Amino acid sequence: MILKGAEAARYCARPDPARAGLLIFGADPMRVALKRQEAVAALIGPAGEGEMRLSRIAAADLRKDASLLLDAIKEVGFFPGPRVAFVEDATEGLTETIATALAEWKPGDANIVVAAGALPGKNSLKGLFEKAPNAVCIGLYDEPPSREEIEAELRKAGLTRISGPAMADLTTLSRALDPGDFRQTLEKIALYKHGDETELTPAEVAAMAPATIDTQVDELIRAAAEGRARDLGLLMRRIEGQGVLPVTICIGALRHFRGLHIAVTDPGGLQSGLMKARAFGPRRDQMQAQAKGWPLKALEGAIAQLVEADLTLRSSSRAPGMALMERCLLRIALTRR
Repeated sequence: MILKGAEAARYCARPDPARAGLLIFGADPMRVALKRQEAVAALIGPAGEGEMRLSRIAAADLRKDASLLLDAIKEVGFFPGPRVAFVEDATEGLTETIATALAEWKPGDANIVVAAGALPGKNSLKGLFEKAPNAVCIGLYDEPPSREEIEAELRKAGLTRISGPAMADLTTLSRALDPGDFRQTLEKIALYKHGDETELTPAEVAAMAPATIDTQVDELIRAAAEGRARDLGLLMRRIEGQGVLPVTICIGALRHFRGLHIAVTDPGGLQSGLMKARAFGPRRDQMQAQAKGWPLKALEGAIAQLVEADLTLRSSSRAPGMALMERCLLRIALTRR
C-alpha cells in the first residue's frame, strides 16, 4: 500500500502494528531519519529502545547474512511489549531477503521498518512494499511540509498558543529550513516560551530563527536596499574588520534583491511574493517597505550589477574585493535614491 502527503504523516505518527512492514525512503536522509524515528517510537513506545525491543540491522550485515532479519522478527525479547526490526540504508539488493521476512511474518512478531535513500519508480524494493498486502510504502520528496505536519510538530514541541501572523511565519520558515533545523527551531521556541501563557508573536519567531547571514552583513544589504548610501562606508569597515569575505556579501545581496524581484513581480501581489521569497517577521516588513520604493527596471539593474560583481570576484581579476563590493552597493543605493 502506498501512502502520500497527509496520510503518510498520520501513518508515521500512528503506524498500524497489525501490518508487518513499513518502508520509508527519500533523497533527504534527515527527512527519512525523522519520520523513521517517529514511526519506531510510536510502535515500541518511548522506553522501547532502552528495553532492547529495537533490533538495528545494517544493510551491509544483512547482505552477508540473510537470516539476521528473520531471526530478529521471530526472537522473543527479555522485556514484554511490541518489538521492531529496523533495516537501515536498504537497497534493491535486499528485496528478496525482506520479501521472505514479510512472507514469514505472523501477528506477534516484530514489525519490520526499512529506511532507504532515493528509489526510482521501478525499484523492486519499492514495488515489494507497494504490492504487499501487509506492508506500507511511504516516499518522502523534497517538498515543503503541509500545514497539518507543521501543526503536529508544534504540538510535539508544546506550542499551543500561536497568533495567525506567527503561524504564517513558521510556515515560511519550514520551507526555508531542512526538517532537522526546523524541528530544532521549534524546540528552541518551545523552551523560550516555557511557562509563558501569551501567544507566540512574529517577533519571537524571528528572534529564535537560525541566522542565514551575519547580522551586520544583513544590515549592510538593508542600507543599500533602502538607499542609505552614507551608512555603507562605516558598515563596510566593520564587516571588513570581522574578516567577512566580499563574496559572502555579494551572495547575500543577490539573495536579497532576487527576493525583492520575486515580491514585486508575483502575480498574486506583494504579500504572496514575500511569502515565496521566504521573508518573515521584521525582515518581511522591511522588504515590503523596500519593494514599494524599487521600480522593476531598477531592481533588474541592481541584480545585473551584483551578478557582474560576483563574476569579477570569482575571476582572476586583481581588483580589491571589498572595494569592488562597496562601489557596487554604493551604486545600488544611489539608484534607489
